[in-house]
Amino acid sequence: MFFRIKSFICFVIKSKNKHGVHSPFVFDLVTKCLHKKISTNYNHLFLDYKKELFKNTSTINVTDYGAGSKVFSSNKRPISKIAKNAGISNKRAKLLMNLMQYYKPTSVLEIGTSLGLSTAALSISLPNSSITTLEGCKETANIAQNLFNKYQFKNTKLIIGNFKETLAKQLNKNTFDFIFFDGNHTKKATLDYFKQSLSSIHNDSFFLFDDIYWNYEMKQAWEEIKKHPSVTITVDTYQWGIVFFRKEQQKEHFTIRI
Repeated sequence: MFFRIKSFICFVIKSKNKHGVHSPFVFDLVTKCLHKKISTNYNHLFLDYKKELFKNTSTINVTDYGAGSKVFSSNKRPISKIAKNAGISNKRAKLLMNLMQYYKPTSVLEIGTSLGLSTAALSISLPNSSITTLEGCKETANIAQNLFNKYQFKNTKLIIGNFKETLAKQLNKNTFDFIFFDGNHTKKATLDYFKQSLSSIHNDSFFLFDDIYWNYEMKQAWEEIKKHPSVTITVDTYQWGIVFFRKEQQKEHFTIRI
């Protein structure tokens, strides 16, 4: 808890609003995307999906390959509580949908499906794109898949299995415009997934890392990612770290309040 409080205070001190951003590329991202209102239809559909999970009082046994939960003491967890405590917030879902509508990636990879809340935001905002989402836990994946079928997210393919196996297979046969990292909050896994994924990107691809201040390890991973020679632009929003690889951009790091 102390780490989170301290890191947030440091973020607030360092962060800038749109008026402090001198890069046209990042200024447009902030003003035309992150500060833009999302379509009402998109938002309603996402909230309907979320309500389904909130109403589900069934209990499942969660297989956790990552850093574990800060909320749950047992792997036996009610679906409604997983959605409320570990799912993407309404605000973040809107920002994610804005981001997708702004850049319109056609090939998307999500590392960490859970109950599919973030996946729903991706699928809703990118109806004509191909979305692949990876989940290690079979029971949470089954809940997500049933909802994908109900809401007819036909553009989404859910793959179940340990990321050590499933991620490599996807990266070996695909090039992705956008990769969302939200599956393992340890430094080693985050950096491993990041480095592996570099083989499947192009100049305009971008990455999104969730919970970059979730713990000290994640902060360390984020700092190493920023220093990587392939990375040119990073945007730290506290909750997220956004990474770009555009070779035409000078290497710069931005800390933005949104």
